[in-house]
Amino acid sequence: RIHRRALLGAPGGHCEGGMSGAHLSKDFFELIKNIGECKSKQEEEKIVRNEVAALRQRLSESPASIGLKKSKEAIVRVVYVEMLGHVADFGHIHAVNMTQQTNLLCKRVGYLACSLCLHPEHELITLLVNTIRRDLKSTNHLEVCAALIAVSKLVNPEIMPAVIECIVDLLDHQHEVVRKKAVMALHRLHIVQSGSLSALTDKLRRVLCDKDPAVMGASLHVLHMLIEEQPLAFKDLVPSFVSILKQITEHRLPSSFDYHRMPAPWIQIKLLKVLASLGAADQKSAEHMYEVLYDVLKRADTGINIGFAVVYECVRTVTAIYPNVQLMETAANHISRFVSSENHNLKYLGIKSLAGIVQVNQKYALEHQLVVVECMEDSDETLKRKTLDLLFKMTNANNVVFVVDKLVAHLRQTSDVHFRGALVDRITQLAERYAPDNAWFITTMNAVFELGGDVVQAETAHNLLRLIAEGGGEDEEADMELRLHAVTAYSALLNKSWIPDVLMKVVCWTLGEYGYLSPEYDLSDLVEMLCDAMDRQFEDGSTRCWVMAAVTKVVAQMAAVPDQAVEVATKYAGSESITLQQYCAEFLALAEAPAVMVEVLPVDASCDDLEVDPALGFLDGFVQEALRQGAQPYLAPGERPDELLV
Repeated sequence: RIHRRALLGAPGGHCEGGMSGAHLSKDFFELIKNIGECKSKQEEEKIVRNEVAALRQRLSESPASIGLKKSKEAIVRVVYVEMLGHVADFGHIHAVNMTQQTNLLCKRVGYLACSLCLHPEHELITLLVNTIRRDLKSTNHLEVCAALIAVSKLVNPEIMPAVIECIVDLLDHQHEVVRKKAVMALHRLHIVQSGSLSALTDKLRRVLCDKDPAVMGASLHVLHMLIEEQPLAFKDLVPSFVSILKQITEHRLPSSFDYHRMPAPWIQIKLLKVLASLGAADQKSAEHMYEVLYDVLKRADTGINIGFAVVYECVRTVTAIYPNVQLMETAANHISRFVSSENHNLKYLGIKSLAGIVQVNQKYALEHQLVVVECMEDSDETLKRKTLDLLFKMTNANNVVFVVDKLVAHLRQTSDVHFRGALVDRITQLAERYAPDNAWFITTMNAVFELGGDVVQAETAHNLLRLIAEGGGEDEEADMELRLHAVTAYSALLNKSWIPDVLMKVVCWTLGEYGYLSPEYDLSDLVEMLCDAMDRQFEDGSTRCWVMAAVTKVVAQMAAVPDQAVEVATKYAGSESITLQQYCAEFLALAEAPAVMVEVLPVDASCDDLEVDPALGFLDGFVQEALRQGAQPYLAPGERPDELLV
């Protein structure tokens, strides 16, 4: 059981052959055993409730009466109860008191309990300040370490001024473990209150040169945060960081820092992150890094997981700093093996790395295009989404047709709603940005609307309609060719038994505005097809309004009003939809006055500017006639009598 192992690893707790340890009672181990053997949550809660009651009773007695050993065990049991998710806050004050004991084991148990059970804003934290300060100045390095661990867990802005000087003094402590924990505590202080270490940069710089690699490695974390905030202030440290990284790659650190024969991989990774921050957009600093980065790539690619981690971080650094052509090519070659791997995790890292390389220059990733496309076939949804983002970044005018065809094929196959939405969004953007010609663009957008109509945003359809209406704005002949191709494609789509609502709206608007351009169908044929479409089933009730609007526009371009159009408008004039009723009523009214219909619905006038009369002067005659017949004049809200105010 995890909880049992955790307690056996507590200060003073050990177990030999499954029997109780030297410092914890047999009764406690029986408690752990019983909880581990519970068959239900209710059974566990019953045991814990009994334990809480017993602890409350025991801790209510004076420490002198129960003894120091039992008091210490009671605190450990309080921790165990809270680890199981139950409340034992009555023991918190006793944990604070335990930190004041002169017995080292009891003091460590007290600090451990406070670190695990209290939070930085807890009301009891202030009672710990004097104890922490005293222990930070202790001659026993174990007491100092216990206090530093508690500071890292419990420090808040209020107690920070009381402990920061003591912690800074420990940077020169004779024990390396104390120096390391002091650096970690300062790191925590900076996280709690940014800027709290602004006066200590010189001391932190010296820590970087500590003779113990563990202390140096700990300093990298706080230095990295400071560098991200003020990179210019630490540019002079680039040679030092490069020198440390070179020493690590050459196995100059003790073998105890090796992991699977990889020299200090975690320190390497942190150093690479630091160099990435310092070399960004800085050619002079980056030039100091190129050689060691190439060496890291070469030495770390050993075929083991930790080596892959170092290679990945190194590639991220290469893409973050001022670029170098040879180094970028080397990084791309290393990452290509990630993408070709059978391991999904490595593939994912490879895709992420190539995405970073593409942001620097596409050419370094384009040669791996086929391998990237194959990742779209993977069953891992996360990998597919990341690959989609990479393909989007890799696409240009030369490969847009190939990439979009692959994406459309995946849109046809996938059923995942979120992935379909991402595909539709990416295909639309690529088609708008790199379309080789109008015909390809219209065909591609038709496929998107037809295959992914349920996830197409209204804005996407609006952008397409605006492009058809406004064209490129430079070549009117090319714009008319675009409209002709659209009309030809959309009139053919009307013959299909079903198309998505969003595509139907695009079809209706286009045929209503430019149906007269159709080389295959005359206007009467288009009206007949649109009238037949009125009787289809639509998911969106407003779609039928678009069809009726198209019928009205096409009829306005004809010499006579077809009977079928009148029949359809009369049929749907009694629809439950008020909007559809209005469209049908307007059509029937205009059908009685063909000249007015032609005037209000001119041909190809979608982009014409309309003159708006904000004063509504055209209603003056109507208003005057109403006043003559006894209607009340309009009163502004401030002019109305009090009894009319609502």
